[in-house]
Amino acid sequence: MGPGNGPLRFGQSGEIRVTVVLPLYLGAGELQQVVIWRSDGAWKVYEEIGYQSVAGEQTLWSNPGLPFEYASLYASIIQKLNDDSGAKLLGVAELDEIINPECTGGLSRVTVRIQDASSGEVREWTRCAPGSLANLTTQGSGPDVVASRVIQAAIFVRNSTVGPEFTSTYAGSLPFRTVERSIRTGSGLVRPTDFRSPDGGECGNPPGGWTDFWDAHVEGGERSPPEVDWCTEMVLVAAVGERHEVGDSVEVRRVLSISDGTRYEVAERGPGDFCAPARRTTTPIHIVLAPKSREPITVTILPPERVPCGT
Repeated sequence: MGPGNGPLRFGQSGEIRVTVVLPLYLGAGELQQVVIWRSDGAWKVYEEIGYQSVAGEQTLWSNPGLPFEYASLYASIIQKLNDDSGAKLLGVAELDEIINPECTGGLSRVTVRIQDASSGEVREWTRCAPGSLANLTTQGSGPDVVASRVIQAAIFVRNSTVGPEFTSTYAGSLPFRTVERSIRTGSGLVRPTDFRSPDGGECGNPPGGWTDFWDAHVEGGERSPPEVDWCTEMVLVAAVGERHEVGDSVEVRRVLSISDGTRYEVAERGPGDFCAPARRTTTPIHIVLAPKSREPITVTILPPERVPCGT
């Protein structure tokens, strides 16, 4: 049920925003997840994985049904966060004593932000907890005893929007960052490939084929190849050859360290059904940098994805 009659509660008209930042690979990378939920019921979720403070890939999706179907749930959460003695964030003095906690030991940084449209004011609380948005838990949250209220609020929002069975697009992935994303490459690649120096004394030298690949990719341009520490990093390339519609793209989705080596996933995206894209020959490519992982390196090609017209 929604809030009862009387004055509007803080945030009843406005939005709730939950941000979870999970450190990856000993803090060299991170997974950032944001849920934005408006009082009219509309919500969207944004995920971004990155490495060395540079984005690798992003995903955005919105509520699958009509926004008003989520409006009453929003009102119920706002009532709980304003009034429920065991769950409220508003009016709890201890929550305002810590503004910017340092989250260490692999804990995620979790922020719940409520914007009230009527007053124009914003209230925000940040605490630390284990897990990503998909598996947040109040157990082990900190640094104070009221931290569990902030984490529980984030869980309420997750369960009421994407649902408790939510799984991250980047679940289990090593961090990675984009070196180059383009609709054109001169490399001639028609399938994914990778560049990784052998382990050992010669690991600091570029692997065979890397310089030739880059020179061909930039088609005689004067751009230097990116800096890579070949002893600790590797380059993965997603490519599919020629495509013939505007809007076709390819991307590295996840980089997974598995029991017998490394597997990375490649996804191709194209215009959705009933779109009428212009005809144009492209050679989409996505080049990423990731921490060096074990050989052999294999590739999984994900089913093609269709995106809405105009996106």
